[in-house]
Amino acid sequence: MSLSHSRRARILICMLLLAAVSAHAADYQLADGRVRFRAPDAWPQIMMQVSGNPQFMAFQVPNTFPVGQRVLARATITVEHMASVEAFKQWVNQRVQHSHQLPGYQAVSGGMDSSVVRYKAMESGVPMRYSERYYLKGHDGVQLRCLRPERSEVDAAWVVDFDRGCDSIAASLQAGG
Repeated sequence: MSLSHSRRARILICMLLLAAVSAHAADYQLADGRVRFRAPDAWPQIMMQVSGNPQFMAFQVPNTFPVGQRVLARATITVEHMASVEAFKQWVNQRVQHSHQLPGYQAVSGGMDSSVVRYKAMESGVPMRYSERYYLKGHDGVQLRCLRPERSEVDAAWVVDFDRGCDSIAASLQAGG
């Protein structure tokens, strides 16, 4: 995917502004404050776009395992303004269909929450586990996408902490912040 020069410049400016913000802040907002959420203190924000449509924030989940040198475990919250409920449904469908195009895509069944879309895919030669959740908040479509290396690549306790962090972001999105 190629980014335009102006979009790269906006992302760079956002990243520089981010450096001035405290890394320990846990409360975040997108879409002029209409979408609020909390992220774990230990997950540093690594990228954001907080103007225009869509908007997003990405957080790195620290990973000291060798695979952490090749891929970043992360959580991304994306917000896009929707014209209608039907537009939201189409947006979700497009995002889910896009995931099917990832290298090594494989649906994963199970889990206690049937509203979570789960799948596996490859990133930089590493098998990754994805979970996606979608919300319609007013006229804003929200996607929470968490991805981490498969359990065979990391410690089981780290996976539990990762999943707990993603679940906490999801709960704060549902609650509004």
